[in-house]
Amino acid sequence: MINVVLADDHHVVRKGIKALLEAESDIHVSGEAGSGAEAAQLAGQLKPDVMIIDLMLADMSGLAVIRQVRKRSPLTSAVVLSMYGNDCYVVEALQAGACSYVLKDSSPEELVRAVREASLGRRYLAPPLSDRAIEAYLQRSEESRLEPYDMLTSREREVLHLAAQGFTSSEIAERLFISPRTVEVHRARVMQKLGLRNRTELIHFAIRRGIIPEK
Repeated sequence: MINVVLADDHHVVRKGIKALLEAESDIHVSGEAGSGAEAAQLAGQLKPDVMIIDLMLADMSGLAVIRQVRKRSPLTSAVVLSMYGNDCYVVEALQAGACSYVLKDSSPEELVRAVREASLGRRYLAPPLSDRAIEAYLQRSEESRLEPYDMLTSREREVLHLAAQGFTSSEIAERLFISPRTVEVHRARVMQKLGLRNRTELIHFAIRRGIIPEK
C-alpha cells in the first residue's frame, strides 16, 4: 500500500484528490495539510511514501516545503501538482528534490501514475512536460557557468521568485522561515548577480525568464 499525504491550501481540491487516489486499491491517503508548515510537520510524523505538494501554498513556496520534507522524512518522494507548466518551475522543482511534476489540468490517470512512479523512487513528468523539461534541465546544467540565473543559490532563487510576485521582505521571511534581514541580504545578492538595479528590472527579468506571467 502506498501511503500519501496531500498538501494543498484549498480544501475542496484536497478532497477531490483524496477521492481520486483512494479509488485505487494500492493507494491510501494517510494525511492532509492545508499549509506548508503543516505539511512538513506531517511528513515528520507520518513518514509517507509520497507527498503531493502544491507549488504555491499560502504560507511558503512548494520548493521550501519539499526541502523541509526531505529533511524530516528522507524516504518520502515529492510529487508537485501545479497549475504552472513553465520550464522554469519544473526545473526548479526537480532541483529542489521533487520526484514528479504533474499539471492540475492533467488527467486523473497521470496523477495516479506519478504517485506510483514516485513511490518507487522514479522520476515522472506528466505530458506535455516530459521531454521539454528534461531537455531544459540538462541544458541549464551544462550552461551553468554562462547563465547568471544559474549562479544563484536555491535560496536566492526562492527569494527572487517571491519578490517578483510582489511579496515584501517580511512576508518572504515568514514563508521561508528566515529573518527579514536575511531576505534583504539574499535580495541584494540576487540583484548583484543578475545585474539588476531596481524592482522594475527584477520584474522584467522574471517575466523574460518565465518566472511570472506577462500581464
